Amino acid sequence: MALNHSSFDPVTFVLTGIPGMEESHVWISVPFCLMYAVALTGNSFLLFLIATDRSLHQPMCLLLALLSVADLMLSTATVPEMLAIFWFGSRKVSFDACIAQMFFTHFSFIAESTILLAMAFDRYVAICDPLRYLAVLTPATIGKVAVAAVLRGLGIMFPTIFLLKRLPYCGHSTMHHTYCEHMGIARLACADITANIWYGFTTTLLSSGLDAVLISLSYAVILRAVFRLPSKEARLKALRTCGSHLCVILMFYLPAFFSFLTHRFIHNIPSCIHILLANLYVIVPPMLNPIVYGVRTRQIWERVTHMFSKVGGTCR
Repeated sequence: MALNHSSFDPVTFVLTGIPGMEESHVWISVPFCLMYAVALTGNSFLLFLIATDRSLHQPMCLLLALLSVADLMLSTATVPEMLAIFWFGSRKVSFDACIAQMFFTHFSFIAESTILLAMAFDRYVAICDPLRYLAVLTPATIGKVAVAAVLRGLGIMFPTIFLLKRLPYCGHSTMHHTYCEHMGIARLACADITANIWYGFTTTLLSSGLDAVLISLSYAVILRAVFRLPSKEARLKALRTCGSHLCVILMFYLPAFFSFLTHRFIHNIPSCIHILLANLYVIVPPMLNPIVYGVRTRQIWERVTHMFSKVGGTCR
């Protein structure tokens, strides 16, 4: 492998896809391609709907728009590269392109985690303190959430670039994964990567880990308030909504944290299981979010049904 002699950066990395399942790559690609198509269509439609309908410029809908942007970025940063490996055997990626993919993948994840925390707070205020909802969740507040998500992602990920750039790679180039991520790149270095391990561990705990704890606390308080509702029908409706939200949130955090922990502390998990789960959190939540949150958000569901009823009337 040719080397850049001034920095010891390899010219290219080689992504293997899912090791041990190479013969099934084409079949595995089918559900991932379909999920990516649904994610693109659903999130783009949701963004279009919210952008063009002023009646939807409300706190929860604006947060959903932010979530759709993060979903599109997260899935697009990873899935096209994954499909290129599965379909065309396009496994080589330049060092700088790999760093860029790593940056946008983790940046999108951090931004999405921040937005999910804001959405949990939105639901908490809406259910537990509804009289103050419009006073607390103003458009200016949603703007601050967007800025916070961007600045938080940039603040955490920029140091990672320099932590990886400083390492010599000495020709090690094969990465057993479908996309580039921080520890996958760091483990190819022929130097001490303790700083990378502890930086990744600390920032994950203080960002996404803290978000997951706060989201859990928010929904615990929400569920306590729901069980105090006098109407059984109202309780069931609120439980269905909270339950669907929690399922999507779990699908986002659990595979991500599993991938994070196995890279650092657990090394006896089969790599194919690890990589399959790592692929789930970059495509399943982006596919489910517009469906679950769109259907469960009354204003959006009403606009969608109204739009399709008008289309149906026109076709007649």
